[in-house]
Amino acid sequence: MFAYLRDVFRRHRRKFIFIGVFSAASVLLWKYAQRRLKEWQENEAAECLAFARRQHHFDSNQRTCNMTVLAMLPTIRQSLTKILDSDDLTQQLKNRPANKLEIWEQLKIISFSRPIAAVYSLCMVIVYLRVQLNVLGGYMYLDSFHGNNGTIHGQSQATPEIQKQYLATIQYLMGNGLKDIVEATKNAVEECIGKMSLKKSFQLQDLEHLLGKIRRKLEVWDNSDFSNGSTSLTKYFLPPEENGGLNEEELNAKWVELQSEEETTIVDEAYISQNQVMLHRLSQETRDMIESADFCQVLNTCLDTAFTRLMDNIACSFKPKPEQTHFDVLSISPCDTSLPLAKLIPVMNGQVHFICGDSPNHFVQELLLMECVKDFAANVYEAFSQSEHTAIP
Repeated sequence: MFAYLRDVFRRHRRKFIFIGVFSAASVLLWKYAQRRLKEWQENEAAECLAFARRQHHFDSNQRTCNMTVLAMLPTIRQSLTKILDSDDLTQQLKNRPANKLEIWEQLKIISFSRPIAAVYSLCMVIVYLRVQLNVLGGYMYLDSFHGNNGTIHGQSQATPEIQKQYLATIQYLMGNGLKDIVEATKNAVEECIGKMSLKKSFQLQDLEHLLGKIRRKLEVWDNSDFSNGSTSLTKYFLPPEENGGLNEEELNAKWVELQSEEETTIVDEAYISQNQVMLHRLSQETRDMIESADFCQVLNTCLDTAFTRLMDNIACSFKPKPEQTHFDVLSISPCDTSLPLAKLIPVMNGQVHFICGDSPNHFVQELLLMECVKDFAANVYEAFSQSEHTAIP
């Protein structure tokens, strides 16, 4: 029996060796495939979890941005009504002064300037906050996702102190920037309607043409297709660039020095601190975003939509008031109705409360929910939530 088995094995030993090697290889390959499948499943689960986590953080960031804009509406409205105060002029007219015509001329400029400046300031705040909060949100996501890995001396890049100082930069737009916007708007309005008679009749298309003329004086686009240009409006967002005595090369060198230090050392007071370097970096990246073609395109789209909605609201004042015995007036289109400039003044003067009114404000909500605004916010967040942004290049 054993002799027979030896003879069979000797005659078919190559087959047995092949079957053995093949079986062993199959087992090893099966185990390898199982291990790779398990790794793939774990990686997929980790990626899905990371995506869900980042999506949740992004959505929370956008809600914060929307709530911030809505919370700033009273401040914008109060600032505009204070700078462009029409109540005093209106009160003077009630007393029948001798310079009545002069007061009417001042009221004309202020009444047209208020809604125009409100549209510009609101659109600029909406788009600027989208940049600021998503740039900061990207850094905060990296800090929370990577922990202390890749940060200087185990410290978070976006510390609460840095966040506070960085977010405070919007005060320039709400302060000096807003004043400059109002001043530029008044100059443009004065140039366009300063010499117009109060008796001049306006139809809706005339008013729309006038607003377009004022916009062209306020907005100077370096490139009409936004491919490589910016707009004159960017100067209102941030103060003139200052590096605190150090140029860009010195700031980058200081950043590398802080990163390369293995032990905590006392940095000489003559050098810029780590927080100042990070703040400078955030400021530079924000300025680059504001001067980008995408930012200009989104801002221009918001302005177009805002002025369209403003015209829709003004059109309600052009609707003729129906009398009880005159029903044909209901069929008259507002586009066929005209109003003298004097009657347009109170209409324009009150639009600031429509634009910057308290919640629910459908005017602002439409701007916040525009697809281009949401896509732009997603692109900014995506760009700054990648790990390659953990160091100044």
